[in-house]
Amino acid sequence: MIDLKEKAKELRKIILKTICKGGGGHISASLSIVEILAVLYYEIMNIDPQNPKDPQRDRFILSKGHAGVTLYAILADKGFFDKKHLDTFGRRGTILGGHPDMYHVPGVEASTGALGHGFPFGTGMALAAKMDKKDYRVFVLVGDGECQEGSVWEAALFAPQHKLDNLVVVVDHNKYQALDRLDKIVSLDPLVDKWKAFGWAVKEVDGHDIPKLRDTFKGTPFIKGKPSLIIANTTKGKGVSFMENVPIWHYRLPNAEETKIVCNELGLDEL
Repeated sequence: MIDLKEKAKELRKIILKTICKGGGGHISASLSIVEILAVLYYEIMNIDPQNPKDPQRDRFILSKGHAGVTLYAILADKGFFDKKHLDTFGRRGTILGGHPDMYHVPGVEASTGALGHGFPFGTGMALAAKMDKKDYRVFVLVGDGECQEGSVWEAALFAPQHKLDNLVVVVDHNKYQALDRLDKIVSLDPLVDKWKAFGWAVKEVDGHDIPKLRDTFKGTPFIKGKPSLIIANTTKGKGVSFMENVPIWHYRLPNAEETKIVCNELGLDEL
């Protein structure tokens, strides 16, 4: 079995190198979801890199598409595409743009980036599975800032109405969005109660605790006949001390001095 704690460290190195080499990207938003995606892709989902369009496969949608480099790192590591493409991120002619593109990147189930779109898309996929009497599951990861979008709550109303217990939504609850803390812009509190009131079965978990994430995903659906909502409490910029919970790192790249700290903390020779 893969040591997911070590895998998470490896993925963080890939994310930093890919974004810095590409000249831009959303570092802190990508770092907060590493453990969540690692547990899903290496232990939970039924997927086959050699048959990425298998009708019976589980689906994953990264609704917060600006964190796409984390998804790219895992898809490359799993063998959906050659790792050499990571070196082309952000360059002209690459298949790896700033947001995932389902028409160019093997393993990407939905083109995302405009916030509030991926979750409704995934809800439709889950409904299709029910209608076609197929057993695949749909996993969607949304940002907590993304939950300020009205389309999120439309989908949140729709899924329980249709008893989509094959749908699992994870909220990356790092409590920050692009420019500041959520509660200083548009507060989501009480987040658990909101989702429960919409008819979802809800659990909270430490979004960096691999054993707890594993157990939580394995326990879905939490209630038969209801979609499952996991609020994953995370740290934005997790793994790099000076980036953690500092809003500017939603956009910035490290300078020369900061790069030395990153390399030291992540065990890299260079970025």
